[in-house]
Amino acid sequence: MNLLHQFNQFIQQHSLFQKNDRLLVAVSGGVDSIVLCELCHLSGFDFEIAHCNFQLRSTDSDEDEKLVKHTAAHYNVKYHAIKFDTLKYAAENKINIQLAARELRYEWFNDIALKHSISHILTAHHANDNAETIAMNFFKGTGINGLIGMQLKTGGIGGKITRPLLFASKQTIIDFAIEKKLAWREDVSNESDKYTRNYFRNELLPSIEKVIPHVEGNLIENIERFTDVAIIYNAAIDKFKSSLLFNKGNEIHIPVLKLMKTPAFKTVFYEILKPYGFNSAQMKDAIQLMSSESGKYITSSTHRLIRNRNWLIVCPVLTENNSVIVIDSSDCEIEMDNKKLKVELIETPIKIETNPYIGYADANKIKFPLICRKWKQGDYFYPLGMTKKKKLSRFFVDQKLSISDKEKIWVIESDKKIIWIAGMRIDDRIKITPSTKSAIKFILSSSE
Repeated sequence: MNLLHQFNQFIQQHSLFQKNDRLLVAVSGGVDSIVLCELCHLSGFDFEIAHCNFQLRSTDSDEDEKLVKHTAAHYNVKYHAIKFDTLKYAAENKINIQLAARELRYEWFNDIALKHSISHILTAHHANDNAETIAMNFFKGTGINGLIGMQLKTGGIGGKITRPLLFASKQTIIDFAIEKKLAWREDVSNESDKYTRNYFRNELLPSIEKVIPHVEGNLIENIERFTDVAIIYNAAIDKFKSSLLFNKGNEIHIPVLKLMKTPAFKTVFYEILKPYGFNSAQMKDAIQLMSSESGKYITSSTHRLIRNRNWLIVCPVLTENNSVIVIDSSDCEIEMDNKKLKVELIETPIKIETNPYIGYADANKIKFPLICRKWKQGDYFYPLGMTKKKKLSRFFVDQKLSISDKEKIWVIESDKKIIWIAGMRIDDRIKITPSTKSAIKFILSSSE
């Protein structure tokens, strides 16, 4: 069965696109994308060509652009081209060159699709690319979902990215190009092991092939099996999540004891945290939090995982809407709701101001990190001047607070003990005494 027949059969089998759809083919000038153009042309599809010049290979990049422009003219299709300062973009965004190029091209493809009523953006990823992706994902520790490789369609860019050559091997594509006498350009950077994918392509997989013949073919054949496994796996994970996760505003609360009793809890825990930017390398620290003291936490690029009593709390990194905020040191300023809390270390002599919005604690009687959170039913403290504990709910009644007033109350915790009801009363256990040498000063004010 020739490649053209397989191509059309694959598209029909998976309902990738229709004859009346308008397609945009991403063409680098390499053999894969040049063959994809030829297949679209021979199949009678309505397509346009888009080429990105990333200006990373000097005159070679310009020669690639010339070839792709000539290809578009040969097929008499609309041609889109753009030059990117990829190195500058990577430096400004502090990302590697591969990721920079990816972000730049897909954002541009999306713009073209919107302006020109494109139904699908076609890339020339093939079976060998998929095998490399699976191998890389395995070693990166991406879990079951990483072992299904590239998908025929992806949700990014409005769900338009489509890969109609995933069935074809690299050699099949090259053989077709030679048979059709197609012109293409070799990217010399593909021969360099500078980039991760090239190392897998040029070194690792060929080395494994010497010991295990047909390793790439085996990886490709496993995709269907891994896909079925992923479906079952994700269904089970969703079931566990439904019983473990409690949504509270913009936070997720997880009961520690219940999580620990969950079958394969480490894997379940990983899948819970992954959407919030936590990676496999952080799982050891995340699991340690389950036996840590209250106030300990780890951070991803976007979220914190905090141990708070019998709960683990996933919350965005320091936003004013958090109901749990970690205070790391005695010299900081945080915001919660429309209030601002300032924390200062002061030395003797300590001059105490009689202001309910200012609280003082003996520095030797508290332990950082502190937890700043909204009060809840069951909370208690020892009001300044009293030797017996008192529930906050009773204290608020005595203070004649309205329901709306109570909803705005924040408390500061140290080592699971409430040490200050912000703006109201300090706890007697951490009060300033004649022997106090240094103190922590809390100042509550409006952030407006």
